[in-house]
Amino acid sequence: MAPATYQPMKADEEQPISQESSTFTQFTPETYSDDGDDDELEDLEAEEGYELRELGERAESRQRRDTVGGAEDDEDEGHGRAGAANSHKRRRRASVQSYELYTPNEERRVRRKLDTHLVLFVALLYLMSFLDRSNVGNAKIAGLTDDLDLSDNQYEWLLTAFYISYILFEWMTICYQLFPPHIYVSCCVFAWGALASLQAVMTSFAGLLVLRALLGIGEAAFVGIPFYLSFFFRQDELAFRIGLFISAAPLATSFASSLAWLIVRFGDRTGIASWRLLFLVEGFPACLVAAWAWRWIPDAPQTARWLSPRERRVATLRMRKETNDGDSNAPSEHPSPQSSIPRHKRKFNWREALRTLQDPKAYLTAGMFFCCNVAFSSMPVFLPTIVHAMGFSTLASQGLSAPPFLFAFAAVLATALLSDRLRSRSVPMMFHALLAMTGYIFLAIAGAFRFGHVLRYLAVFPICAGFFSAVTIVITWTVNNQHSDEGKGTGMAMLNVIGQLGPLLGTRLYPDAEGPYYVKGMSVCAGAMAMVGVLAFALRVVLLAENARRRRRWKGPEEEEEGEALVGSRRSSSEPFMYLT
Repeated sequence: MAPATYQPMKADEEQPISQESSTFTQFTPETYSDDGDDDELEDLEAEEGYELRELGERAESRQRRDTVGGAEDDEDEGHGRAGAANSHKRRRRASVQSYELYTPNEERRVRRKLDTHLVLFVALLYLMSFLDRSNVGNAKIAGLTDDLDLSDNQYEWLLTAFYISYILFEWMTICYQLFPPHIYVSCCVFAWGALASLQAVMTSFAGLLVLRALLGIGEAAFVGIPFYLSFFFRQDELAFRIGLFISAAPLATSFASSLAWLIVRFGDRTGIASWRLLFLVEGFPACLVAAWAWRWIPDAPQTARWLSPRERRVATLRMRKETNDGDSNAPSEHPSPQSSIPRHKRKFNWREALRTLQDPKAYLTAGMFFCCNVAFSSMPVFLPTIVHAMGFSTLASQGLSAPPFLFAFAAVLATALLSDRLRSRSVPMMFHALLAMTGYIFLAIAGAFRFGHVLRYLAVFPICAGFFSAVTIVITWTVNNQHSDEGKGTGMAMLNVIGQLGPLLGTRLYPDAEGPYYVKGMSVCAGAMAMVGVLAFALRVVLLAENARRRRRWKGPEEEEEGEALVGSRRSSSEPFMYLT
């Protein structure tokens, strides 16, 4: 029997009841062939009713049997209806989209499984990654600098060495298309877990410096996860999923502060220095999770072992119109011949990579990421020091470093969800840039007016919410702005290579000598977040102009006045690639 598909049913038609249909009919089949043929929903109209109907020999014979008796009586009326229907069909043919046979409930179920099984898992991995990256700030006030006799300059080099190697190996983002992701991700997780744990046994500045540099390589290989998530989620679904992923960073920082508080309070009873125990406890679990990642991470929707065969099919079909094989102006009515081939086995399109390298939009998002990272790289590692300089004890500083990042965690999720709902990236970006800039300005002028430590501490909350949310949006925006896998991978590599230069500045903004107000560091971060807002506005203008140009070229002058296209909405088979603004 042929696969079931949608068939139109007129409102005045009645469906005959036969013996064959007395039992439940499975309209959405659990079995299907892998020949790549597309099931179509013919002539979908909002004003008419449709239902899933059975095709094949049984349905055709039933239709002939049920209609032959009344054919003569309805001949004249049928001719009139057929003529009107054919005329209507011709008028609407250009706007009809090809649909695969899956129901909205099936799609929601698949999307929910992807969220709970994949997005939350990679968020857990990122939490571990950010924990191992930023816990050096907690280790500093837990005795690291005293035990190893580190100067301010040496401590800053521990931070800088990480980001130098991190930047040099950001090109590894494209490896998600060159190697099976489940192998690649697992190796990255094991590498950084082992390196982070080994920091606990270091006895010299030189040894710790080498490990921090190697840790940067291991974590640089992991930052392509937003690109990887675009294999599974559509353009207008991506911000919330990347938000879930990025929100693991403030959650990790707050968790690190809470864990550091416990270790500092009780760690001395173990006979191991608190900072050494901190590195070991927060680093080694990643080695164990790497084995889990090997079996859990899918290479593509069709290989997810935690989806049923039918769910894997739906997960694959729902993504087939998200790429246009490098041609931004070509319709995507039919899936690419390569769509069934795993990404790591496809031929890499170097022309698309070169096109992205020449794209001004990629440099605007990279510039935003650079400015965001000035704050993103400095506040998480220096907040315990900043809070300690406000007059709080070492133990209290560890505990008080957690709440601002918990607030940022909630803000990131709310911002990402709202951004997807509004299908807008620039408006949330400009709002949070302004929010963070205001907080930094307040802290910068606090030195002149000698504000109390309570007000200064409260100003940290909008700062953390601002730059964490901005990082989430700019990463999502970069993936949205590219229409091919090669473009997305290259765009993410550019974003990180240029953007991660920001930490080279950010990690040197808060030397102990400038405490307790750190006016210079706060002023630089305020300027950086202001620049984020300016670049976001500039990119919005560029994208609006580009979308208008594409609509004019696609529609033609005679259709220009028929109504505005939905910028960034889900594309039909007859629409060009549109940018989210």
